Amino acid sequence: MSEEYFNPLLRGDTGALKRALYKSVGFTEEALKRPLIALVNTYTTASPGHCMFDTLCHQVERGVEAAGGTAMVFGTIAPCDGIAEGHEGMRYILPSRDLISSSVECMVRAHRFDGMVLMGSCDKIVPGLLMAAARLDIPAVFVNGGPMLPADYCGKHYDGNIVTEAIGWKQRGNISEEEFRRIEDLAEPCVGSCAMLGTANTMGCLAEAMGMALPGSATVPAVYAARTRIAYKTGEAVVNLVKKGITARRIITRDAIENAVSVLMGIGGSTNGILHLQAIHREAGLGDLPLEVFDRFSRKTPQVASVYPASPYDMADFYEAGGVPAVMLELSSHLHTDALTVTGKTVAENLTAFSPTGRREIIRTAAEPFSREGGVAVLTGNLAPLGSVIKPAAVPEHLYHFEGKAQVFHSEQESIKAILDGKVSPGTVVVLRYEGPKGGPGMPEMYRPMKSLEGMALSDSCAIVTDGRFSGSNRGCFVGHVSPEAYEGSPLALVQDGDTICIDIPTRRLELLVSDEELERRRNTWVCPQKDIPSGYLQTYRRTSKSAAEGAVVE
Repeated sequence: MSEEYFNPLLRGDTGALKRALYKSVGFTEEALKRPLIALVNTYTTASPGHCMFDTLCHQVERGVEAAGGTAMVFGTIAPCDGIAEGHEGMRYILPSRDLISSSVECMVRAHRFDGMVLMGSCDKIVPGLLMAAARLDIPAVFVNGGPMLPADYCGKHYDGNIVTEAIGWKQRGNISEEEFRRIEDLAEPCVGSCAMLGTANTMGCLAEAMGMALPGSATVPAVYAARTRIAYKTGEAVVNLVKKGITARRIITRDAIENAVSVLMGIGGSTNGILHLQAIHREAGLGDLPLEVFDRFSRKTPQVASVYPASPYDMADFYEAGGVPAVMLELSSHLHTDALTVTGKTVAENLTAFSPTGRREIIRTAAEPFSREGGVAVLTGNLAPLGSVIKPAAVPEHLYHFEGKAQVFHSEQESIKAILDGKVSPGTVVVLRYEGPKGGPGMPEMYRPMKSLEGMALSDSCAIVTDGRFSGSNRGCFVGHVSPEAYEGSPLALVQDGDTICIDIPTRRLELLVSDEELERRRNTWVCPQKDIPSGYLQTYRRTSKSAAEGAVVE
């Protein structure tokens, strides 16, 4: 009788209690004989990117059962960046990534599931789930909930960030309070991850690029019927992987990660993609993924796609243009096309089902790209000895070389107030420090300062440099992930108001134009400012997190 059960935990007399416990939930004897598939469901009604998973989960379950498996559902946390931004909640967002991966680990190893489907959409949830897959090394498939459709305002498409920009419009007297409220009501027209190529959709694209999601699945809008069909097929796919014995680490290889890096550069995705690929690479047992690798790929990979915030075209446009498969077709000479995917086929075999795009305004050829280099780059210099990241795809060309005077802030709120009060002038480099993994703690994103510059018509004449992160929706000259962070007494901690900072994308330099002698004098008098942080997880994260140059992972 014991051999009738696919899952070894349920076999024999020692499996009787486990079987009894599952039967108390309603699982039948026949159901328990099949492969047990965990459906990791990040459903919540508190986030538009995850509220569709109650429906999609049922579709995945149907697919699992049709393929001969038994689905069992459990949940994880899924905080929304948009709701967390602008207050202390943002400090929990990056740390939630590692908490999600560990929670999946605890549940899956406790129950010894045969395979799992990972359902998530938003910024840190997707990498947290992929980290869990890499760590656990069981058959696994990822499926996202899909992007939302764009807002339509004054004949132009926007994503939800129009609300933050509208704060500046109202501040300048360009719109009334009534018009501001109208913008608020139309900004997020339906469920889904945000309509632009921010971190959420970037990570969905990278999951597909590394072979962990079904081909063509990343960009299908949340409200399209095709999204439910993808969920069903994902359920079928994971059971097929279980039967073939194809585990996650056979897919998440060094070649697969390099494919994801190439696609990150080719689409000009979120700078946060670097942090997350480093973390996934580490969880897959592949060691460190240095920033130098990203810079090397940036130098050689053309940016073939341009999606908002780098262009007027949103995720729905990107989907209609062919999405990730269309990009991979153009980048095929830069990819490891023999890499295995969750279909059980190689990248090359999957791509035979797709055609080049017919919308060259969104996806160009590698021969005639938007840029000869990738849309994400790494800067080093005396202000960032271990590196920093920038998104050239979202930087106006006239800011590719920017030199300005520093205006230093120790908090996001302080900088926002100064910007909106008109105390930041054109030609300024806004320095936001003590916002790294340890200093934040939690490495919050500096979303609102950048959007405030946009709203105050300063994004074309100012820059931001920080040891914090940026939202994937930002556009302008912004440099983040400065490493080492200021909390560790780095050069960033020594910057003073009026210092000249040079940002040079072509030469990949971030320089503080202050003499070594003066910096040493400042270092001798530097005292790390102390922040009051609540007891609990942030304290733990501060103690255990590594540098942003190493993916801000928890040891």
